[in-house]
Amino acid sequence: MWKTILRRILIMIPELIILSILVFLLAKAMPGDPFTGSINPRASQAQIHHLMQIHGLYDPWYQQYWNWVVHLFHGDLGMSYEYQEPVVDLIKQRGANTLWLALFTMVLTYLIGLPLGIYAGRHEGKFQDTLVRVYTYVTMSIPFFVVLVIGIWIFGYALNWFPTSGSISAQASGLGETLISRLGHIILPGLLGALFGTVNIVQYLRSEVIDAKHSDYVRTARSKGVPMKDIYRHHIFRNSLLPIAAFAGYSITGLLGGSIFTEMVFSYPGMGLLFLNAINYRDYTVITALVLLYGFLNLMGTLLSDIALSIVDPRVRVE
Repeated sequence: MWKTILRRILIMIPELIILSILVFLLAKAMPGDPFTGSINPRASQAQIHHLMQIHGLYDPWYQQYWNWVVHLFHGDLGMSYEYQEPVVDLIKQRGANTLWLALFTMVLTYLIGLPLGIYAGRHEGKFQDTLVRVYTYVTMSIPFFVVLVIGIWIFGYALNWFPTSGSISAQASGLGETLISRLGHIILPGLLGALFGTVNIVQYLRSEVIDAKHSDYVRTARSKGVPMKDIYRHHIFRNSLLPIAAFAGYSITGLLGGSIFTEMVFSYPGMGLLFLNAINYRDYTVITALVLLYGFLNLMGTLLSDIALSIVDPRVRVE
C-alpha cells in the first residue's frame, strides 16, 4: 500500500509540472496588462512599459516561467500586482477564511446527507422516499447562485438574521466575540452550500441501501430470523456507508478550493473571491498560484479518497 501511495505521489509531480506550464501560458495569453488601471490613471504608456520591463514581463515566456519556478522552490510565489502584497500572505489570509467555511459546510453536508439517504433507502417507494427524492430533484434543478441570492435576501435583508458580507464583524473584540462573529458569518453560506452538497450523497446512499436490501446476504439473514433492525445496523448501513468515505477527500479539497459563487454573493474574503478578483485585474502571479494550488488539492483529494476507501473497506486491496 505504501509503495502505491509513493508511486501515486511521484506521478503527481509531472502532472503538476504540465499543469503549471499550461496555467502560466494561459495567464500570459490574457488580454491587457496588470498595471493599466491599478496605477495613476494619468500615467503614460511609457511609464507602464517601464513597469512591465522592471517586472520582466517582456522576457520570453520560458524565461519568465523558469524564474517563477526558481522562486517557487524558495517559497516565493511572487508579489501581487493589484494588492502589492506577497502572494503567499494573500493565500494564507484568504485560505484561513475558506478553511472555516469549507469545514463548516462539509460537516453540515454529511449531517444532512447521511440521515436523508439512509431514510429514503429504508423507505423505498413510500411517501418518505418520495419527499426526499423531490428535495433532491428540486435542488438539482435550481441554479446555485439563484438560491444564494434568494437566501441572502430573505435571511440577510428581510429577516436580518445573518450578516450579508465579510468574515468577521468590525465590532468584534476578544477571542470569544471573534469566534462568535466568524461563526455567524459562515452559517448562512455554509447551510446553503450544504443543501446543494447533500444531493449526490443522498442519491448515492439511497441507491446503495436499496441495492443492499435486495442482496443475497440480506435474504440469507432474514431467512435465519435475524431482526430487520439488526440487519440494517450490522449489514446494510455499514456496507452502504463505506463508499461514502471516498467522498470525504473530494469534498474537503473541493471546498478548500473555494466557491466563487458563494464568496462573490456574500462578499466573503476567501480564495474563491481572490481568484475572481485576480482574473478581473489581470493579476498573473495570483492566478497562477491559485490554479496550481487548486490542481494540487484536486490530486490530493483523489489520493486521500483512495486511501480512505482502502482503509475502511477490507475488501479493497491496493496492489
